[in-house]
Amino acid sequence: MSFGGPQWPQEPQRQGQQGQQGYGEQGREAYGQQPGGHGQQGQQGQGQGYGQGAGGYGYPGPQGGGPQGGGPTPDWSALADASASRARRKRLLTIGGGVLAALVVGAVVATAVVATGKEDDTAKNGGGTPTAPASPTGSPTPEPTFSSVAPPPPPNPKDYISDPKKDRAPLTAEGLFPGRKLTMDGRPYTKGATSATANCAAVTQGGLGAVLKKNGCQKVLRATYVRDGVAVTVGVAVFPSEAAALKAKNQATGGIAPLTGAGVGDFCRATVCLRRSNAIGRYAYFTQAGFTNGKKVTTADRGVFRSSDDLGTFAFNQIYARGKSQASAAAGAPRQ
Repeated sequence: MSFGGPQWPQEPQRQGQQGQQGYGEQGREAYGQQPGGHGQQGQQGQGQGYGQGAGGYGYPGPQGGGPQGGGPTPDWSALADASASRARRKRLLTIGGGVLAALVVGAVVATAVVATGKEDDTAKNGGGTPTAPASPTGSPTPEPTFSSVAPPPPPNPKDYISDPKKDRAPLTAEGLFPGRKLTMDGRPYTKGATSATANCAAVTQGGLGAVLKKNGCQKVLRATYVRDGVAVTVGVAVFPSEAAALKAKNQATGGIAPLTGAGVGDFCRATVCLRRSNAIGRYAYFTQAGFTNGKKVTTADRGVFRSSDDLGTFAFNQIYARGKSQASAAAGAPRQ
């Protein structure tokens, strides 16, 4: 849409000059002329002169004779006065016409000057660019301003779960494993017992205790979940750095000890169970999954593998959510 100008498409314009055709006009003659020209007179020489008789200005015809015929003598003085009067009127008309023409030219020039001044003002003010509507108070609406300083990037949640100086939020078993039930991809689990201890080696099996101790484990938090005769204990170990947690994950042997109680009996005792380990930030997490009836786990038991995956994913999500919560709080805090 253009401002202050015609809208497109424009209507066809008819030309007002003689001999030009308007848009869409075919073969139309200008100004309704009839063939033969503008009001033609009769043949040249057929009319008589002003006041002429057959013999010229004031002269009678041949039969009247000239001086020889004894006719009256023309009044030469009157004729001279009439000629002089006609000359004066012609001179006055010429002068008046010149003055009128000068006035018309002056008016045209003045109009052109005014129009040129308006065009110059329009060009200086940016042409036909629309102006912002006036505010209710009558003053122009101010243009929005933007800071030239780029805002800092949002905090990375992983930074907060990798650095103990930033990872300051309370950490408890019930906070990390909340509620009484858990659903993963439509699969419901019932939560059993939970625990937290600073004696990391005391809640492990095999050689995992030594690995945790060697890498500076500070705390282990555990919870057990049950579904369809499969029990899974997930344990989250906290370390002083991301590098220490990664070493513990890579060096892991043995597994996290099964946590019983709260309706869950013994499992993974003197039998084969599925053990897994992983890490994120300064946290390493471990799962131990097996049948509640003591049956050995084989590679064909896809339900056990699926439950182990679900609880490992849940532990990862909870640790990451911890970092995200602290990063969001830091982003909303006033700058020092």
